Amino acid sequence: MRYSRRDFGTLALAGLPAAAMWKAFPTLTLEARDKINSKDINSKIKGVTIGAITYSFRTIQDPKEIIKAYQTIGLGEMELMANHAEALAGIPSAGGGGGGRRGGTPPTPEQLAAREAAQKATAEWRKSATEATFKPVRKMIEDAGIDLRLLCYNMSDLRTLPDGRVTGTTDEQIEYGFMMAKWLGVEALSTSTQVSMAKRTAPFADKHKMMLGFHGHANTKDTNEVASPETFEAVMAASKYHAANLDIGHYTEAGYDPVAFIQKHHARITNLHLKDKKKAERGGTNGPWGTGDTPIKDVLKLVQKEKYKFPCNIEFEYEGDPVTEVTKCLALCREMLA
Repeated sequence: MRYSRRDFGTLALAGLPAAAMWKAFPTLTLEARDKINSKDINSKIKGVTIGAITYSFRTIQDPKEIIKAYQTIGLGEMELMANHAEALAGIPSAGGGGGGRRGGTPPTPEQLAAREAAQKATAEWRKSATEATFKPVRKMIEDAGIDLRLLCYNMSDLRTLPDGRVTGTTDEQIEYGFMMAKWLGVEALSTSTQVSMAKRTAPFADKHKMMLGFHGHANTKDTNEVASPETFEAVMAASKYHAANLDIGHYTEAGYDPVAFIQKHHARITNLHLKDKKKAERGGTNGPWGTGDTPIKDVLKLVQKEKYKFPCNIEFEYEGDPVTEVTKCLALCREMLA
């Protein structure tokens, strides 16, 4: 009977004693034995790194349970959402106060005061954050056998609301995102933002010498949205540290070929997001893999053939239990790369 590296890893995680494993598999190389002795989860399939963004598990409230989900599924690479990173680092809740639901009664003065106090505590926590704040987060993830490669830190351009308040990401907050990434020891940042933000993020990316991957969506009608080949090229032109976090599902929905994009821009890709979306003319819906138009297999085979090093991260967005569905997606990756 032939056993894959995944089989070996599963046995190791299950706690099978090493001596029993060597007896069961006497032909294992020393390198393979070292991998089994380690706690690292191996989800590298035929040379292609398959992981997931923690956004896929957004219905799981406790981020520590999200880490456990990676272990259960067998995912060895993580793209960590900033809110999950902060929660793991102990940020105070900003949801105090309650009240003021849309269509309901306005919040009471007491509720407003509680909300403002919670927001102030959150802001102060961020200002006081250091490497010591986030270093335990990386250790927690590494101790679970997971490679933390990316931090997803979403940003938005500044705009003034009708009531005079200014919303969006300040320069101070941009700096905080890059510092959080450095404190976590990740290789790169990913972000969902607008084309206009590229001019503002460029000096920070240059300063920190850290790659920033712009995540694309499918809104090609708004030229300030990262969606088309031209808008991706525009944000990458702003800094040599700007890159693409190509979501192959959204890119397909928008009517473009992700294979062609990867072939042209592979040196400027931080990571891929894997999902199966239909093209816009067929509804642009997101569903279980195999129901859409996204050439997932072609993309994975290209990454495998050309030996690209960037991770391919599953982003689960359709209905269903995330652990169950992401497990299916990982299994399909194995089939496609077989």
